[in-house]
This record gives sequence, C-alpha cells and structure tokens, in this order.
Amino acid sequence: MQTRKLFYEDCHLAEFTAVVTGCEACQDHWAVTLDATAFYPEGGGQAGDTGTLNGIAVLDTREEGERILHICGAPLEVGAQVEGVLNWDARFARMQSHTGEHMVSGEIHRRFGFHNVGFHMGSEIITIDFDGMVPASALAEIEAAVNKAIWQDLPVRTSVPSPEELPNAVYRSKRALPWPVRIVEVPGVDSCACCGVHVATTGQVGLVKLLSCVKFHQGVRIEMLCGSSAVSYLNRVLEQNRLVSQAFSAPMEETGAAAVRMNEQLAEEKFRANALEKRLLGKIAESYVNCGDVLHFEDGLSSASLRELAEAISRVCGGRVAVFSGSDGNFGYCLAHPGGDLRQFGKEMNAALNGRGGGKPEFQQGSVKAARQEIQAFFGK
Repeated sequence: MQTRKLFYEDCHLAEFTAVVTGCEACQDHWAVTLDATAFYPEGGGQAGDTGTLNGIAVLDTREEGERILHICGAPLEVGAQVEGVLNWDARFARMQSHTGEHMVSGEIHRRFGFHNVGFHMGSEIITIDFDGMVPASALAEIEAAVNKAIWQDLPVRTSVPSPEELPNAVYRSKRALPWPVRIVEVPGVDSCACCGVHVATTGQVGLVKLLSCVKFHQGVRIEMLCGSSAVSYLNRVLEQNRLVSQAFSAPMEETGAAAVRMNEQLAEEKFRANALEKRLLGKIAESYVNCGDVLHFEDGLSSASLRELAEAISRVCGGRVAVFSGSDGNFGYCLAHPGGDLRQFGKEMNAALNGRGGGKPEFQQGSVKAARQEIQAFFGK
C-alpha cells in the first residue's frame, strides 16, 4: 500500500494522525508503515526525520520502493491509530539548509553555468560540489545576492509538470529527467528538480553563510551554513573571538591585527631565546674541554638543541659524548664521537635502556624509556 505523503501536501505539518499498515522486525528495531505520514524519508541529500509515534521513538525514516519505513524503537499494532510527532527543530533546520543550498546553487549556475554535482547535509555544515572553478573571490558577492533574496521573503513553489508540459519546463539539471519530475522554484533565483522538503518562503531560511571554497576534483567544494545552524555556529565563533579579544586586550573587531602583532612579538622573543640558548650551550661545551668521554643531562632541550649540544661538546672533549634530555622514563638522547663508530654501542645502549634510535657511525639519536640512575649505571657514572 502506497503511503500518503503528507510532507509534500504541507511541509510544515509537525503532528498528524495515521493508521499502522505494517510492522516488521528490523535488526534490533521495527520497521513500521503507515497509511499517511509527515515523516520525510532520507533522500535528495536530506536525512530522514525522527520523532515519535504514540510516544515510541522514530529513530529514522527510509523509503523502500513505494513504502516509507519508520524505524521504531518498539513495535506498533497493525490497524492501530497513532499520533505522529516530528522532531520539528531538526526537520525545520534541514528545510532551511536545503532551501538555502538551492539558492546558492542557483546563483552559481546563473553566474557561471556550473552544476551542483554533489551535496551533503551534515548536522550543521552543508557541502556542495560544483563541476567548475568558482573563484573564492566571488563568495562574498554570491552570499550577498542570496541573502538579499532571502530577505525579500520570496515564495518557494513546488510543481509536477504533466508529461506534455515537462519538455518545456525550465529547471536546473545536468540531464533531462523522465516524468514525473518535482520542481522546486524560487522565483528569479532558482528552479531545480528535487524530491526534498523546503520552507514555504525564503525569509524562513533566515541567513546563509558561506564558509569556504576549495578545489575538489575538476571543480570546487563549498561549505556553507543556513538558518538556525548558521546562527548557532556564528555565536560559537563570536564567543571564541570574545575570549581572544580579552586575551589580547583588543576590541573584537581588531583581534586579527592583535594576533599579527602578538605573532611578531613571539617571533622576536623566539629569536632572542634561541640566541641565549646558543650561548648557554656554548658555555656548557666549554666546560668539557679535553675531558674525554662525557655523559651530560640537560633539561628542556628540543631534538635540534640536543643534537647541537652533543656536537658542540664532541668538538672539544676529545672522546665520546652522550647527552640526555627529558625525565625519568622518557629521555631523548644524542651520541656523538667524531672519527669513531657508535653503531654497536648504540645498539647495546638501546637494548639495555629500552631505547630506539640510530643514525650515522659518528652520530646517533633516539630515545630511551629508563630512569636517570639506570642511564648513569650503564655509562658507569
């Protein structure tokens, strides 16, 4: 029995009454069919609706041939009358997003002639793939044009042309479609074949925000937000910017410039710190002149500084150098011995100290999982 699609008759219907026509076990759930439903099944890039039937959770809605399956958390009696209630906030957000996507795709098609070749509606962010190179510089103009049309509160119309009318119908599509074709139109903005549900007027979309435009295959992928999802996202971004504003002691509209200044200051401080560290490492190396073999521990060294210190000591000590930096259970090390061959020694040390590493005959670098006392004992110190 074909289900009456109430979601097409009134896309804003959030509650309805229907009769159960079937109930089948479906893995750990039940697939329930009704004589009529306002639950939209997954399709056209839009997720299936959720909600309740007589208080029983509808976890998903799917279409299987002529049947619409309501995936429920418990069985329902065939022949029983049920009250259906949609998770309206989620459904309306999807309607906003789907309508906004049509308007953006229509604007890009009007400007550049490119087609929407991929569409995914996530929990918030929508991704659209186009078959041509939309310049990122055009995003601001596209966004402004779409929002202008939204605020004009234009009607969103749906129609199914007759078989005779269809060949002359104007709608956005990469190829001719067989009858029946459901066309969704926003006057002057877009006309597109689509099986999804949409808001009644563009004003209900509220807002469109384009986030990014990156190369994807032979075209681009655009990320965008619509309606309540856009407001929620922008509120989170605004809160983060407020925290940045407080951290930089800068007005919220000037945080970008404040961040640039901070990066410049950090770069200067890093340059000064590196210069001071080089002087310190040089002084440490000077303390080992002609000392022969050296075992040295130094806190807080990066792998590059660890190597630099080992090489500096090796140039003046006249023997084998082992420099360790870290804490008990996790030390980085560098071994250096100009003119020597450290490969066998390095293998023995790694085996004894639960280490790993390697390198050239005169230089070895790696890490050990050992305590300082274990390392000193291995070196006989």
